[in-house]
This record gives sequence, C-alpha cells and structure tokens, in this order.
Amino acid sequence: MFAAIDFETANRQPCSICSIGVAIVDGDQVVDSFYSLVRPIPHFYSRWTTAVHGLTLEDTLDAPDFEKAWGQIAPRLRDIPLVAHNSSFDEGCLRAAYQAYDLAYPRYPFFCTCRLSRKLYPDLPNHRLETVAAYCGYDLSHHHHALADAYACAHIAAVMLREVGVDSIEELAERCRLRR
Repeated sequence: MFAAIDFETANRQPCSICSIGVAIVDGDQVVDSFYSLVRPIPHFYSRWTTAVHGLTLEDTLDAPDFEKAWGQIAPRLRDIPLVAHNSSFDEGCLRAAYQAYDLAYPRYPFFCTCRLSRKLYPDLPNHRLETVAAYCGYDLSHHHHALADAYACAHIAAVMLREVGVDSIEELAERCRLRR
C-alpha cells in the first residue's frame, strides 16, 4: 500500500500549496482518493503558476487553509509510504507547509517515481510525468490538476511494481538502488 500525492503551489514559495491530490493504492487499485483546493500562504498567485495550473486567487478565496485540508487526509496516510513524481518538490512543499503552520512534521517516507523511472526506463526522451505516464499506458489529459497528477503517479508506481515483481514501493526502491 502507498499513497501517491501531488501539490500545486500558488507562487514560488513552497508553502503556498493551493491544491492537494492524493490517491491511495492497495495492490493495483486506487482504494481511496482526496482532492482539495487550499487557501495558500502567502495568499497570492504568480502569473507563471497560474499559467501552469490555471488556479487563481478567486478559486481559493473560500478554500480551507492547509492545516484543515491536510487534516482531512492525514489520518489515512499514517504508516504508509508517500510517492510523488519529483518527490523533492512535493516533500519540500509538505515540509514548508508544516513549518508555516508550526506543526510537527511526521517524517513521511517519500519515494520518487521520477528517479525510479530514470533507473527503469533510461531510454525515454525525458522523465517528466506526462512522458512516463504515457509510457506506462496512462492518459494524463489534465496535467497539473493535483488529483490527476496523483492518479498518474499512482499508475506509474503500480506498473513499476508489477514489472519488477515486487509488492512494496520500499522494495522497488531497494531493487533500483535508490535511497529515500
């Protein structure tokens, strides 16, 4: 079991999470999912980030803050590893949000499908989420929507587990000689 996660941010501040997507996977199946818009801190959007994901200040005016939104999914993430495509970005956002809200970070175990894809699929032209998802047979038609990206990441990880013949994301990382 693992949870694929994705965050979108409002600006260059890693704590400025404006949407959260989570897909919890058991075996080959998504068994639970979560999506929420988030009122980011600081609460402003750069032109660049809006151009990427399409979210604006107006979209998140009435959205819950990070603490409330994350509190809805955090209990379901206890004791399972988190997977993200380019996990350094998503883990950095999560750590920064915890710090901004003065919360104790629970040291989630993170694994990266981007790094894993470089090991398993070295001949791809690049290892961006949309490229790896397509290679793994997933149509990512709503890229940069947090839940769509989380589902793509979940699919990629499930395909990798199946191809390598292992049952856990930890074992997959070990087989690929990747450290968390």
